[in-house]
Amino acid sequence: MLKGLLKKILEKNGKNYTPDPNLSDKFILQVFKSRFIMLVRGLYFFQRKIFIGKAVKIKNKRNFKFGANCTLEKYVSIDCYAKNSVVFGDTVKIGAYSTIGVTSHMSKYGLGLKIGNNSGVGEYSFFGCSGGVVIGNDVIMGPYVSFHSENHNFSDNSKLIREQGVTSEGIVLGNNIWVGAKSTFLDGCEIGDNCVVAAGSVVRGSFPKNVVIGGVPAKVLKSI
Repeated sequence: MLKGLLKKILEKNGKNYTPDPNLSDKFILQVFKSRFIMLVRGLYFFQRKIFIGKAVKIKNKRNFKFGANCTLEKYVSIDCYAKNSVVFGDTVKIGAYSTIGVTSHMSKYGLGLKIGNNSGVGEYSFFGCSGGVVIGNDVIMGPYVSFHSENHNFSDNSKLIREQGVTSEGIVLGNNIWVGAKSTFLDGCEIGDNCVVAAGSVVRGSFPKNVVIGGVPAKVLKSI
């Protein structure tokens, strides 16, 4: 009975997978209870349907735009002080203990973050969005993934590095991408559609669509 109800709820929310038949009713009830509490918390803070875990912090929440069925798991922190809004499409999920930072220093107002439909990231991830980060639709990312859309200048030996300012080109990920755990994206990188990023990669530069990339620094390993 509960499995049937779960399947109907998933279908109503655009999920096309079938729950594992080995799931116990107790497990399903725990999920229902947790999601209900998160929904109530979201309705309280936003008067809209969004699932929010405990101790979630959102600064300047009027600059946070989101679609249907988004989830912010426990202890997520989002800084929405940005020139552009922090924008989530439908069914975006941010894993527990993750941080989204936009304006990291008072010398430079950050650009912002945009995440497309059905995209999500695992636990303990970091988004440094001062130079702008754009992530497409259907992008699945493991835990401990990080984005750094800013670089420190260091060419002038007469000045301290911290006094030389920063440059920002931004980061762009296309659609239908699988990002392995602990991958790092550096400022200026761009990933085409239908790609796989191997776990632990350090990504800089531009990559075409339909490839597997990996390594430190990342390079094309094979075509898909």
